[in-house]
Amino acid sequence: MAVVETRGLTKFFKAGEQAAVDDVDLLSREGELLVFLGPSGSGKTTLLRMIAGLEEPTRGQVLIGGRDVTQLPPRERRIAMVFQSYALYPHLSVRENIRFPLKAQKVPRARHGEKVQWAASLLSIAHLLDRKPRELSGGERQRVALARAIVREPALFLLDEPLSNLDAKLRASAREELTGFHRRVGTTAIYVTHDQVEAMAMGDRILVLDRGIVRQIGTPREVYDDPADTFVATFLGSPPMNLLEGEGVIAGFRPEALAPIAVGAQPELPFRLRIASVDYLGPERIVHGVIESGRFAGRRVASRLPASSACAFRDGDAQDFSVARDQVRLFDPATQRRIPAREIDWGPL
Repeated sequence: MAVVETRGLTKFFKAGEQAAVDDVDLLSREGELLVFLGPSGSGKTTLLRMIAGLEEPTRGQVLIGGRDVTQLPPRERRIAMVFQSYALYPHLSVRENIRFPLKAQKVPRARHGEKVQWAASLLSIAHLLDRKPRELSGGERQRVALARAIVREPALFLLDEPLSNLDAKLRASAREELTGFHRRVGTTAIYVTHDQVEAMAMGDRILVLDRGIVRQIGTPREVYDDPADTFVATFLGSPPMNLLEGEGVIAGFRPEALAPIAVGAQPELPFRLRIASVDYLGPERIVHGVIESGRFAGRRVASRLPASSACAFRDGDAQDFSVARDQVRLFDPATQRRIPAREIDWGPL
């Protein structure tokens, strides 16, 4: 296992343009699965490629296991990388694909069979060793790519959107396989994705990138419940966090925090909503509404509710909702950054 550290890591592809990766300081934890999450063009793959040695930084350092590897080629960094395409050799069998790195590392031939069998057994593909990649499903090809990576016994795994070519059903099972694989192996891993569900389900911690800048790094719970700024608040979550700009502050709350007022309850922060639409999502409903009065009149908000709680709502209905004060997050309108919770004279909403 190895800790990955970057110091001021920056990448410009062209002079005068915005940095693809901008002054990133990062310190991973030993044995963790760290997810780089962000939209297309956020710099997550460029950051991964600089850690791998496939992209030269404009400035800054990369350290793996405390060793400065900034100027070293990939083969000298003790890493293994799994790509989106899996990059399997179509003319070679599964056995030969897994064995290929051992030949490149000049591992004694007498040990090849033992190591290939070990890696294949760990990924439950020993029965596929004599097949060619074209005879495998997408999930099986992914496991072959992982076996080819692990056979090198690297200090660090780098995975660049390895599930993006799979259909939705297979992605769900592949996520479970990957996290189980990581727990068994225990090697530090960095995983790139634009899929927030994947990031939340798999990551020990998530690094959120936007236009080359690290917006936040934290556990899935931290980045979801306590976003560092309005970008994180609206990028994570579907629907995203409701943001309402008031006098000197932006108030934010997740859709699941906005609930109908129960009969006889004393609401903390009440809203009168005119229902605009209701999205039916199986066991839950997303209720979209417009605030009817108060300082936020005319603003649209969304509420996530169990199906049973929203079954009676109809477009055009007026309904009373509320939010608990401890569910509200505050942001500075000028910087968009999170500000400490403090008492606010909310007045009528």
